[in-house]
Amino acid sequence: MYSAKTLPYLVLASMLALLTLLVVACGDDEEETLKIGVVLPETGALAAYGGPMIVSVELAEEDIKSGGGAIEVIYADSGTDPDKANESVNRLLGEGAHVIVGAAASGISQAIIQTLYDEKIPQCSPSNTSPNFTGQGNAGYYFRTAPSDAAAAPVIADTVVSRGGTRVSIVARADDYGQALAALLADRLDELGAESDTITYDPQAATFDAEVSGVTSYGPDAIVLIVFDEGVNLIRGLLEAGFDPSTMYGSDGIYRPDLNTSVNESDPNVLDGMTLFVATAPGSDAYDSFKVRLESALEQEGNLAFGAQSYDCTIILALAARAAGSTDGDDIIAAVSEVTGGGRECSSYADCAEGIDDGDDIAYVGKVGRLKLDAGGDPTVATYTVSRFEGGELVEQSTQAFDFSE
Repeated sequence: MYSAKTLPYLVLASMLALLTLLVVACGDDEEETLKIGVVLPETGALAAYGGPMIVSVELAEEDIKSGGGAIEVIYADSGTDPDKANESVNRLLGEGAHVIVGAAASGISQAIIQTLYDEKIPQCSPSNTSPNFTGQGNAGYYFRTAPSDAAAAPVIADTVVSRGGTRVSIVARADDYGQALAALLADRLDELGAESDTITYDPQAATFDAEVSGVTSYGPDAIVLIVFDEGVNLIRGLLEAGFDPSTMYGSDGIYRPDLNTSVNESDPNVLDGMTLFVATAPGSDAYDSFKVRLESALEQEGNLAFGAQSYDCTIILALAARAAGSTDGDDIIAAVSEVTGGGRECSSYADCAEGIDDGDDIAYVGKVGRLKLDAGGDPTVATYTVSRFEGGELVEQSTQAFDFSE
């Protein structure tokens, strides 16, 4: 028997124990908030891409929250400067980011990937295309929704040669993106029987006189520019040297519908004949609806490149965290393949999340369609758009689709 003196303490202990059980039980039912860090270019040579990409993440944030997802999104500017990007990433991690969307440039992702690997932070890039990430030792927490340039190089080379290019100057940024794509392009041109010469340049260069002189000396009948926005000045130099826009081809780093007016504001026809390439999405109602929504959010038409890929990165990370039931990096990165692999197809966060909660195997079909990510986190499905300036407008010429999983 308990004495009258000890009974109140026993009652109090029992109440405390019951309260503890209730708190634990409630905690098990409540989804832990996933903190998503976004490091995309608000400034720098890719700022023209940053706006659509960041707004696309914001649209994904809306959809995740309306679909019952518990997330907090923290934004930071990567610029196109490795030091700035590292500073931004360190701030995001200091604020508790569990995952990262970004960076946009391959070279910038290479500058931050070791930190994210060491901290076991899953990273999804919507626009890195360098093939160097594939199989890279410190890419264990990295995946992307943009295809590798291993797919882009044949599209560019085949187009150049089919239009009569036999002697090709390749002018490329001296960074991970530029050098990797230039090497792939040179190999493909060689396979097709075309000669090529590669000139790399410092993206911070004040002028491009030496590069223009090098192209002129080589005497090409086609020029491929693997550049970012600094390429505007390079194009001006080539035009002044007498090269016709029809001989020029631009990679996705400078895929801008307003590129012509950036080169010469008073002459929208200045680049008529120039061809541009970009990874895009296959035609679908889902993508068309997203495009309209993104244009409305931006309050403008124009460059939407890598917007859909940014949206998909955000949704995939949120779904992986939900499937894992955790914000732990190892758990999330393991679940990425689960939510993008086989199973019932679903195309919205809400629908996919319901499937996860019901214990179903799901396969998220994004705004860029099925990604079919491989074991290294690379999409095995790719679609490219080939466009050309005509009458002062960038006009789509064709699309080419690839499925490397078959």
